[in-house]
Amino acid sequence: MKNISLAILLLIGFISFSQENSQSFSLVEAIDYALENNRKAKNAARDIQAAEQQKWETTATGLPQINAAVDYQNWIKQQVSLLPGELAGGTPGSFIPVAFGTKQSMSATATLSQKIFDGSYLVGLQSAKVFLEISKNAKEKTDLEVRKAVINAYGNVLLAEESISILKRNIAVLEKNIFEINKIYENGLGEEESVEQLQITLTGVQSQLNNTERLKKLAYQMLNITLGLDLETKTKLTDSLSGLADYHSVLGLLTVEENVENTIDFKIAQNDKISKELLLKLEKSKALPTLNAFVNGGYMANSQTFSFTTDDQKWFGSSLFGMSLNIPIFSSGMRSAATQRAQINLEKAQDDLTETQQQLKLQIASAKSDYQFALEDYENKKQNLNLAERIEKKNQTKFFEGISSSFDLRQAQTQLYTAQQELLQAMLDVINTKAELETVLNITPKN
Repeated sequence: MKNISLAILLLIGFISFSQENSQSFSLVEAIDYALENNRKAKNAARDIQAAEQQKWETTATGLPQINAAVDYQNWIKQQVSLLPGELAGGTPGSFIPVAFGTKQSMSATATLSQKIFDGSYLVGLQSAKVFLEISKNAKEKTDLEVRKAVINAYGNVLLAEESISILKRNIAVLEKNIFEINKIYENGLGEEESVEQLQITLTGVQSQLNNTERLKKLAYQMLNITLGLDLETKTKLTDSLSGLADYHSVLGLLTVEENVENTIDFKIAQNDKISKELLLKLEKSKALPTLNAFVNGGYMANSQTFSFTTDDQKWFGSSLFGMSLNIPIFSSGMRSAATQRAQINLEKAQDDLTETQQQLKLQIASAKSDYQFALEDYENKKQNLNLAERIEKKNQTKFFEGISSSFDLRQAQTQLYTAQQELLQAMLDVINTKAELETVLNITPKN
């Protein structure tokens, strides 16, 4: 009885583990999951957090800074100074060795420092804000790429699944045909070539099925990586390829406004231009004077022995206030060269921005063209499949009635199988080209 109870507990545990180690996703759910768990997306989010901390780090350099120092000195052999001998009544021209001060000393000092004016600090504050904006744009770019990658990987899995299903149906039909033609041949009413022709077709389809099953495993693994899951996680997809193809056939997307300034690539190029402008400001600011102030206070004690922790030890206080004005005067042309280099880099960034703008217009036009072709091709491939199915059915009837040859039947079957695969690929192209167009346009619909 104990063994039965133990077996039941183990079985329940195994079932629970299997459920925990499997995931089920629609395409929308897969995208949402990846945006939270994809490793690149998570690192992009961390980059924003790091940029926020760097922004504060830069800001804090211009705020009051307080530092403290404790110094302890112990002369192992005390330094000796020579005094003229006549000071102590000695012979003129002679010297008396004297050790000044105590053997040990300790001091504690606190210093408050403050920037009053520093041009590079002001530029640094602006740069920190721009860097944060760059990190946010990079996160947006990463999310767009992750979304597109999920759609591509999800579609590839569905393509493999649908292909396997169709290939298995084709194999079942071929095996039935071979069985029937074998019976006819055994009864002396057919030719051996007919059996061989169908066998060649069956072997080819079986080989294609084996390859597709291997590709399916790779497609699932690629999807898991894109989602941020373990490679061997059992993932189940709830959408169908045909359903997604029909849902993503959106003609209105072809007429959407082409606002290049809203695309993420344009924003990133614009960020680069702004950062180059700030670098130019930074180089110019190095020719300005800097002014800093400080105030400190401390205590110092001296003793022949280590008596600094005793109550009767005397400590002497001191305090100091100061300002430091640094005025750049001459750098042998170094600052001028650095400023000119920054100006050249800014001009390059301006041209890069213009080039990006033109390239984006071309990419949008190309993506729209690809999407329109995919939509048209999808409709054509559906019609082609219907025709191929009718042709194959007619040839199969003619073949078993003895009107057409096995070669004609095989040709019709091959045409049908090609039409089946082309339709599946056309479905995937609709989904992928729409995702590409949305990525270029910086559009992220929920489904």
